[in-house]
Amino acid sequence: MTNETFDLELDGMAHGGSALGRYAGRTVFVPYTIPGERVQAHTVSEKGRVIFAEGVKLLEASADRVRPRCPHFGPGRCGRCQWQHIDYPAQLLLKQDVLADQLERIGGFRDADVRPVIASPEQWGYNWRMTFQVINGELGLPMQSPPNSATRGNIPITECHILHPDLLALKESLDLEKLAGLEEIILQQGSDGGAMIVIFMKDDLPPELETDLPMSVNLLLSTNEPVNLIGDTHSGYTLKGRNLRTTAGSFLRPNLAQLDRLVDEVLLGLGDLNGKAVLDLYAGVGVYSAFMASAARLVTLVESYPPAVNDADENLADFDNVDVIEGAVEDVLDALEDHYDAAVIDPPADGLSGDALDALDDLGVPRLVYVSSDPATLARDGKRLAAKGYRLAYAQPIDLAPQTYYIDTVGVFER
Repeated sequence: MTNETFDLELDGMAHGGSALGRYAGRTVFVPYTIPGERVQAHTVSEKGRVIFAEGVKLLEASADRVRPRCPHFGPGRCGRCQWQHIDYPAQLLLKQDVLADQLERIGGFRDADVRPVIASPEQWGYNWRMTFQVINGELGLPMQSPPNSATRGNIPITECHILHPDLLALKESLDLEKLAGLEEIILQQGSDGGAMIVIFMKDDLPPELETDLPMSVNLLLSTNEPVNLIGDTHSGYTLKGRNLRTTAGSFLRPNLAQLDRLVDEVLLGLGDLNGKAVLDLYAGVGVYSAFMASAARLVTLVESYPPAVNDADENLADFDNVDVIEGAVEDVLDALEDHYDAAVIDPPADGLSGDALDALDDLGVPRLVYVSSDPATLARDGKRLAAKGYRLAYAQPIDLAPQTYYIDTVGVFER
Protein backbone atom coordinates (compact mmCIF):
# COMPACT_ATOMS: atom_id res chain seq x y z
CA MET A 1 0.00 0.00 0.00
CA THR A 2 3.04 2.27 0.17
CA ASN A 3 2.65 5.37 -2.06
CA GLU A 4 -1.07 4.62 -2.56
CA THR A 5 -3.49 7.55 -2.84
CA PHE A 6 -7.08 7.12 -1.64
CA ASP A 7 -10.14 9.03 -0.44
CA LEU A 8 -10.72 9.04 3.32
CA GLU A 9 -13.33 10.25 5.79
CA LEU A 10 -11.91 11.45 9.13
CA ASP A 11 -13.99 10.44 12.13
CA GLY A 12 -11.83 11.15 15.19
CA MET A 13 -8.83 12.96 16.61
CA ALA A 14 -5.79 11.12 17.94
CA HIS A 15 -3.46 12.12 20.73
CA GLY A 16 -0.61 13.74 18.84
CA GLY A 17 -2.73 16.07 16.74
CA SER A 18 -3.63 13.99 13.68
CA ALA A 19 -7.21 13.21 12.70
CA LEU A 20 -7.92 9.58 11.93
CA GLY A 21 -10.09 7.51 9.64
CA ARG A 22 -10.28 3.93 8.39
CA TYR A 23 -9.37 2.54 5.01
CA ALA A 24 -9.25 -1.10 3.94
CA GLY A 25 -9.72 -2.20 7.54
CA ARG A 26 -6.78 -0.16 8.79
CA THR A 27 -6.51 3.01 10.87
CA VAL A 28 -5.13 6.02 9.00
CA PHE A 29 -3.60 9.08 10.66
CA VAL A 30 -3.53 12.36 8.71
CA PRO A 31 -2.08 15.56 10.25
CA TYR A 32 -3.57 19.00 9.57
CA THR A 33 -7.06 17.58 9.10
CA ILE A 34 -10.22 17.71 11.24
CA PRO A 35 -12.80 15.04 12.17
CA GLY A 36 -15.75 15.28 9.80
CA GLU A 37 -13.62 16.16 6.79
CA ARG A 38 -13.11 14.07 3.65
CA VAL A 39 -9.69 14.19 2.07
CA GLN A 40 -7.59 12.58 -0.59
CA ALA A 41 -4.70 11.04 1.32
CA HIS A 42 -1.35 9.63 0.31
CA THR A 43 0.44 6.89 2.25
CA VAL A 44 3.73 8.00 3.79
CA SER A 45 4.52 4.94 5.93
CA GLU A 46 2.92 1.90 7.51
CA LYS A 47 3.24 0.10 10.81
CA GLY A 48 1.21 -3.03 11.37
CA ARG A 49 -2.46 -2.18 10.90
CA VAL A 50 -1.76 1.55 10.96
CA ILE A 51 -1.18 3.84 7.98
CA PHE A 52 0.49 7.24 8.34
CA ALA A 53 -0.61 9.49 5.51
CA GLU A 54 -0.52 13.08 4.33
CA GLY A 55 -3.41 15.05 2.93
CA VAL A 56 -3.19 15.68 -0.80
CA LYS A 57 -6.53 17.37 -1.46
CA LEU A 58 -9.34 18.62 0.78
CA LEU A 59 -12.56 17.19 -0.65
CA GLU A 60 -15.00 18.29 2.07
CA ALA A 61 -13.95 20.86 4.67
CA SER A 62 -15.13 21.05 8.27
CA ALA A 63 -17.07 24.10 9.37
CA ASP A 64 -14.40 24.36 12.10
CA ARG A 65 -11.59 24.90 9.59
CA VAL A 66 -10.04 28.39 9.68
CA ARG A 67 -7.13 30.06 7.91
CA PRO A 68 -3.88 29.70 9.89
CA ARG A 69 -2.26 32.95 10.98
CA CYS A 70 1.36 31.89 10.62
CA PRO A 71 3.19 31.45 7.28
CA HIS A 72 5.39 28.83 8.94
CA PHE A 73 2.41 26.60 9.79
CA GLY A 74 1.76 23.43 7.82
CA PRO A 75 3.26 20.17 6.51
CA GLY A 76 7.05 20.24 6.36
CA ARG A 77 7.19 23.58 8.15
CA CYS A 78 7.27 24.57 11.83
CA GLY A 79 5.90 21.85 14.08
CA ARG A 80 5.53 23.98 17.23
CA CYS A 81 1.81 24.45 16.48
CA GLN A 82 -0.38 21.70 15.02
CA TRP A 83 -3.91 23.11 15.21
CA GLN A 84 -3.90 26.66 13.82
CA HIS A 85 -6.29 25.37 11.13
CA ILE A 86 -8.97 24.58 13.75
CA ASP A 87 -11.32 27.18 15.26
CA TYR A 88 -10.51 27.62 18.95
CA PRO A 89 -13.84 26.43 20.45
CA ALA A 90 -13.47 23.25 18.39
CA GLN A 91 -9.93 22.77 19.69
CA LEU A 92 -11.31 22.67 23.23
CA LEU A 93 -13.92 20.04 22.37
CA LEU A 94 -11.31 17.90 20.61
CA LYS A 95 -8.98 18.08 23.61
CA GLN A 96 -11.77 16.91 25.90
CA ASP A 97 -12.49 13.99 23.54
CA VAL A 98 -8.82 13.00 23.27
CA LEU A 99 -8.38 13.07 27.06
CA ALA A 100 -11.47 10.90 27.59
CA ASP A 101 -10.25 8.47 24.92
CA GLN A 102 -6.77 8.17 26.47
CA LEU A 103 -8.19 7.62 29.95
CA GLU A 104 -10.45 4.85 28.67
CA ARG A 105 -8.10 3.09 26.25
CA ILE A 106 -4.89 3.29 28.29
CA GLY A 107 -6.18 3.74 31.83
CA GLY A 108 -9.32 1.62 31.67
CA PHE A 109 -11.44 4.48 33.06
CA ARG A 110 -14.76 3.99 31.29
CA ASP A 111 -17.26 6.83 31.63
CA ALA A 112 -14.73 8.95 33.54
CA ASP A 113 -15.91 12.37 34.65
CA VAL A 114 -13.91 14.39 32.10
CA ARG A 115 -15.03 17.97 32.49
CA PRO A 116 -15.13 20.63 29.74
CA VAL A 117 -11.74 22.16 28.96
CA ILE A 118 -11.07 25.50 30.64
CA ALA A 119 -10.29 27.91 27.82
CA SER A 120 -7.16 30.04 27.86
CA PRO A 121 -7.95 33.76 28.24
CA GLU A 122 -5.35 34.37 25.52
CA GLN A 123 -5.21 32.20 22.42
CA TRP A 124 -2.31 34.05 20.77
CA GLY A 125 0.88 35.60 22.11
CA TYR A 126 0.49 33.70 25.38
CA ASN A 127 3.96 32.19 25.78
CA TRP A 128 6.17 34.14 28.17
CA ARG A 129 8.94 31.58 27.68
CA MET A 130 10.05 29.62 24.62
CA THR A 131 13.07 27.56 23.58
CA PHE A 132 14.69 28.04 20.18
CA GLN A 133 17.44 26.20 18.36
CA VAL A 134 20.18 28.28 16.76
CA ILE A 135 20.63 27.61 13.05
CA ASN A 136 23.45 29.54 11.36
CA GLY A 137 22.91 32.47 13.69
CA GLU A 138 19.11 32.40 13.27
CA LEU A 139 16.52 31.23 15.78
CA GLY A 140 14.46 28.26 14.69
CA LEU A 141 11.84 25.84 15.93
CA PRO A 142 11.40 22.08 15.39
CA MET A 143 10.25 21.15 11.91
CA GLN A 144 7.08 19.14 11.44
CA SER A 145 8.39 15.69 10.58
CA PRO A 146 6.60 13.21 8.31
CA PRO A 147 4.25 10.89 10.24
CA ASN A 148 6.01 7.94 11.93
CA SER A 149 9.35 9.31 10.77
CA ALA A 150 12.58 9.42 12.75
CA THR A 151 13.60 12.49 10.74
CA ARG A 152 14.15 15.53 12.93
CA GLY A 153 15.08 19.05 11.96
CA ASN A 154 14.67 22.72 12.73
CA ILE A 155 13.67 25.63 10.55
CA PRO A 156 14.43 29.34 10.97
CA ILE A 157 11.33 31.42 11.62
CA THR A 158 10.50 35.07 11.09
CA GLU A 159 7.13 35.01 12.88
CA CYS A 160 5.64 33.24 15.89
CA HIS A 161 2.06 33.99 16.83
CA ILE A 162 2.00 32.09 20.13
CA LEU A 163 5.08 33.90 21.48
CA HIS A 164 4.54 36.99 23.65
CA PRO A 165 4.88 40.07 21.39
CA ASP A 166 7.65 41.57 23.56
CA LEU A 167 9.71 38.39 23.23
CA LEU A 168 9.12 38.35 19.49
CA ALA A 169 10.53 41.87 19.33
CA LEU A 170 13.50 40.75 21.46
CA LYS A 171 14.08 37.83 19.11
CA GLU A 172 14.23 40.16 16.14
CA SER A 173 16.79 42.40 17.88
CA LEU A 174 19.31 39.63 18.61
CA ASP A 175 22.43 39.19 16.50
CA LEU A 176 23.72 35.69 17.15
CA GLU A 177 25.97 35.10 14.16
CA LYS A 178 29.18 35.93 16.06
CA LEU A 179 28.47 33.55 18.96
CA ALA A 180 30.29 30.44 17.79
CA GLY A 181 29.17 27.28 19.57
CA LEU A 182 25.73 28.61 20.53
CA GLU A 183 23.26 25.71 20.29
CA GLU A 184 20.03 26.73 21.97
CA ILE A 185 18.45 29.77 23.56
CA ILE A 186 15.48 30.38 25.85
CA LEU A 187 13.67 33.70 25.64
CA GLN A 188 11.64 34.55 28.73
CA GLN A 189 10.02 37.55 30.34
CA GLY A 190 8.87 38.30 33.86
CA SER A 191 5.61 39.88 34.91
CA ASP A 192 7.45 43.18 35.32
CA GLY A 193 8.53 43.08 31.67
CA GLY A 194 12.12 42.17 32.48
CA ALA A 195 13.56 40.11 29.63
CA MET A 196 16.05 37.27 29.95
CA ILE A 197 17.86 34.98 27.56
CA VAL A 198 19.21 31.64 28.74
CA ILE A 199 21.88 30.22 26.45
CA PHE A 200 23.31 26.74 25.90
CA MET A 201 26.84 26.49 24.49
CA LYS A 202 28.30 23.46 22.76
CA ASP A 203 31.38 23.40 25.01
CA ASP A 204 29.89 25.06 28.14
CA LEU A 205 32.34 27.95 27.71
CA PRO A 206 30.72 31.36 28.24
CA PRO A 207 30.84 33.55 25.13
CA GLU A 208 32.12 37.10 25.01
CA LEU A 209 29.03 39.24 25.14
CA GLU A 210 28.36 42.92 24.67
CA THR A 211 24.82 44.22 24.61
CA ASP A 212 23.01 47.45 25.21
CA LEU A 213 19.67 45.67 25.19
CA PRO A 214 17.72 45.83 28.49
CA MET A 215 17.91 42.12 29.33
CA SER A 216 19.62 39.57 31.55
CA VAL A 217 21.76 36.77 30.14
CA ASN A 218 22.48 33.45 31.83
CA LEU A 219 24.41 30.42 30.62
CA LEU A 220 22.97 27.00 31.45
CA LEU A 221 25.72 24.40 31.64
CA SER A 222 25.33 20.79 30.51
CA THR A 223 24.99 19.97 34.22
CA ASN A 224 21.93 22.30 34.30
CA GLU A 225 23.80 24.69 36.57
CA PRO A 226 23.07 28.34 35.68
CA VAL A 227 25.90 30.86 35.33
CA ASN A 228 25.00 34.55 35.35
CA LEU A 229 26.63 36.62 32.61
CA ILE A 230 24.62 39.86 32.52
CA GLY A 231 21.92 41.29 34.78
CA ASP A 232 19.74 39.17 37.03
CA THR A 233 19.83 35.45 37.70
CA HIS A 234 16.07 35.13 37.88
CA SER A 235 12.76 36.39 36.51
CA GLY A 236 9.91 37.60 38.71
CA TYR A 237 6.28 36.60 38.25
CA THR A 238 3.08 37.69 39.94
CA LEU A 239 0.49 34.95 40.41
CA LYS A 240 -2.77 35.58 42.24
CA GLY A 241 -1.27 38.74 43.69
CA ARG A 242 1.83 37.01 45.04
CA ASN A 243 5.37 37.63 43.75
CA LEU A 244 7.49 34.58 42.92
CA ARG A 245 10.96 34.28 41.47
CA THR A 246 12.25 31.70 38.99
CA THR A 247 15.99 31.27 38.47
CA ALA A 248 17.31 30.55 34.99
CA GLY A 249 16.82 26.82 34.42
CA SER A 250 13.88 26.48 36.83
CA PHE A 251 10.54 25.54 35.28
CA LEU A 252 7.34 27.56 35.20
CA ARG A 253 4.55 26.93 32.73
CA PRO A 254 4.79 29.72 30.16
CA ASN A 255 1.09 30.64 29.74
CA LEU A 256 0.98 33.12 32.63
CA ALA A 257 -2.57 34.24 31.88
CA GLN A 258 -3.79 30.72 32.70
CA LEU A 259 -1.65 29.93 35.74
CA ASP A 260 -4.00 31.57 38.24
CA ARG A 261 -6.77 29.26 37.06
CA LEU A 262 -4.48 26.23 37.21
CA VAL A 263 -3.65 27.01 40.85
CA ASP A 264 -7.37 27.47 41.57
CA GLU A 265 -8.15 24.02 40.13
CA VAL A 266 -5.40 22.38 42.19
CA LEU A 267 -6.74 24.00 45.36
CA LEU A 268 -10.28 22.96 44.44
CA GLY A 269 -9.11 19.38 43.95
CA LEU A 270 -7.47 19.35 47.38
CA GLY A 271 -10.62 20.44 49.16
CA ASP A 272 -10.60 21.86 52.69
CA LEU A 273 -6.99 22.08 53.89
CA ASN A 274 -7.72 23.50 57.34
CA GLY A 275 -5.52 21.68 59.85
CA LYS A 276 -4.22 19.19 57.26
CA ALA A 277 -0.75 18.13 56.11
CA VAL A 278 -0.06 18.24 52.37
CA LEU A 279 2.76 17.05 50.12
CA ASP A 280 3.88 19.14 47.14
CA LEU A 281 5.85 16.76 44.90
CA TYR A 282 7.98 17.75 41.90
CA ALA A 283 7.21 21.18 43.28
CA GLY A 284 9.55 23.40 41.28
CA VAL A 285 9.72 26.93 42.67
CA GLY A 286 6.77 26.36 45.03
CA VAL A 287 3.83 27.71 43.05
CA TYR A 288 1.22 25.43 44.65
CA SER A 289 2.77 25.55 48.12
CA ALA A 290 2.56 29.34 48.09
CA PHE A 291 -1.24 29.08 48.03
CA MET A 292 -1.70 25.93 50.14
CA ALA A 293 0.37 27.12 53.08
CA SER A 294 -2.08 29.77 54.27
CA ALA A 295 -4.69 27.08 55.01
CA ALA A 296 -2.77 23.86 55.67
CA ARG A 297 -1.20 22.87 58.98
CA LEU A 298 1.92 21.60 57.22
CA VAL A 299 3.20 21.67 53.63
CA THR A 300 6.17 19.50 52.70
CA LEU A 301 7.69 20.55 49.38
CA VAL A 302 9.95 18.14 47.47
CA GLU A 303 12.08 19.19 44.48
CA SER A 304 15.29 17.77 43.02
CA TYR A 305 16.64 20.73 41.01
CA PRO A 306 18.84 22.84 43.34
CA PRO A 307 18.16 26.30 41.79
CA ALA A 308 14.40 25.64 42.01
CA VAL A 309 14.82 24.60 45.66
CA ASN A 310 16.57 27.91 46.33
CA ASP A 311 13.71 29.71 44.61
CA ALA A 312 11.18 27.83 46.72
CA ASP A 313 13.05 28.77 49.89
CA GLU A 314 12.88 32.42 48.87
CA ASN A 315 9.29 32.31 47.61
CA LEU A 316 8.00 30.67 50.80
CA ALA A 317 10.19 32.44 53.35
CA ASP A 318 7.19 34.12 55.01
CA PHE A 319 5.62 30.78 55.99
CA ASP A 320 6.77 28.84 59.05
CA ASN A 321 4.68 25.77 58.24
CA VAL A 322 6.48 24.84 54.98
CA ASP A 323 9.33 22.32 54.88
CA VAL A 324 11.39 22.56 51.68
CA ILE A 325 13.30 19.34 50.94
CA GLU A 326 15.81 18.86 48.12
CA GLY A 327 15.90 15.38 46.65
CA ALA A 328 14.26 12.82 44.39
CA VAL A 329 10.62 12.23 45.25
CA GLU A 330 10.96 8.47 45.74
CA ASP A 331 13.94 8.90 48.09
CA VAL A 332 12.33 11.65 50.17
CA LEU A 333 8.99 9.86 50.52
CA ASP A 334 10.72 6.75 51.87
CA ALA A 335 12.22 8.84 54.67
CA LEU A 336 9.03 10.70 55.71
CA GLU A 337 7.25 9.68 58.89
CA ASP A 338 4.40 12.21 59.12
CA HIS A 339 0.85 11.38 58.11
CA TYR A 340 -0.30 13.35 55.06
CA ASP A 341 -3.91 14.02 54.13
CA ALA A 342 -3.29 14.93 50.48
CA ALA A 343 -0.57 15.35 47.87
CA VAL A 344 -0.12 17.51 44.79
CA ILE A 345 1.88 15.69 42.14
CA ASP A 346 3.25 17.61 39.15
CA PRO A 347 5.70 15.15 37.57
CA PRO A 348 7.79 15.52 34.41
CA ALA A 349 6.38 14.37 31.07
CA ASP A 350 7.33 10.73 31.67
CA GLY A 351 5.24 10.64 34.84
CA LEU A 352 5.71 8.86 38.17
CA SER A 353 8.33 6.19 38.73
CA GLY A 354 7.25 2.87 40.17
CA ASP A 355 9.22 3.63 43.34
CA ALA A 356 7.39 6.94 43.78
CA LEU A 357 4.04 5.20 43.37
CA ASP A 358 5.00 2.56 45.93
CA ALA A 359 6.17 5.22 48.37
CA LEU A 360 2.89 7.14 48.05
CA ASP A 361 1.02 3.90 48.66
CA ASP A 362 3.13 3.14 51.73
CA LEU A 363 2.42 6.61 53.15
CA GLY A 364 -1.29 5.99 52.71
CA VAL A 365 -2.06 9.44 51.29
CA PRO A 366 -5.85 9.34 50.74
CA ARG A 367 -6.19 12.17 48.17
CA LEU A 368 -3.95 12.92 45.20
CA VAL A 369 -4.16 15.89 42.86
CA TYR A 370 -2.16 14.95 39.76
CA VAL A 371 -1.20 17.81 37.42
CA SER A 372 -0.49 16.30 34.01
CA SER A 373 0.94 17.70 30.80
CA ASP A 374 0.30 14.51 28.82
CA PRO A 375 -2.98 12.56 28.76
CA ALA A 376 -1.32 9.25 27.86
CA THR A 377 1.01 9.49 30.86
CA LEU A 378 -1.90 10.51 33.10
CA ALA A 379 -3.89 7.49 31.91
CA ARG A 380 -0.95 5.12 32.47
CA ASP A 381 -0.22 6.45 35.96
CA GLY A 382 -3.93 6.53 36.74
CA LYS A 383 -4.18 2.83 35.92
CA ARG A 384 -1.28 2.12 38.26
CA LEU A 385 -2.89 4.21 40.98
CA ALA A 386 -6.19 2.35 40.49
CA ALA A 387 -4.33 -0.92 41.06
CA LYS A 388 -3.33 0.49 44.47
CA GLY A 389 -6.91 1.32 45.40
CA TYR A 390 -7.31 4.88 44.13
CA ARG A 391 -10.42 6.02 42.26
CA LEU A 392 -10.39 8.74 39.62
CA ALA A 393 -12.90 11.25 40.99
CA TYR A 394 -12.69 13.56 37.98
CA ALA A 395 -10.36 15.00 35.36
CA GLN A 396 -10.36 18.74 34.72
CA PRO A 397 -8.53 19.65 31.49
CA ILE A 398 -7.19 23.18 31.27
CA ASP A 399 -5.82 24.67 28.08
CA LEU A 400 -2.33 26.09 28.54
CA ALA A 401 -1.30 25.64 24.89
CA PRO A 402 -3.85 26.95 22.35
CA GLN A 403 -3.16 26.15 18.68
CA THR A 404 -1.47 22.89 19.73
CA TYR A 405 -2.65 19.39 20.66
CA TYR A 406 -1.06 19.61 24.13
CA ILE A 407 -3.48 18.99 27.01
CA ASP A 408 -2.86 19.84 30.65
CA THR A 409 -5.13 18.19 33.20
CA VAL A 410 -5.81 18.28 36.91
CA GLY A 411 -6.77 14.71 37.84
CA VAL A 412 -8.18 14.04 41.32
CA PHE A 413 -7.73 10.56 42.82
CA GLU A 414 -9.06 9.41 46.16
CA ARG A 415 -9.47 6.30 48.26
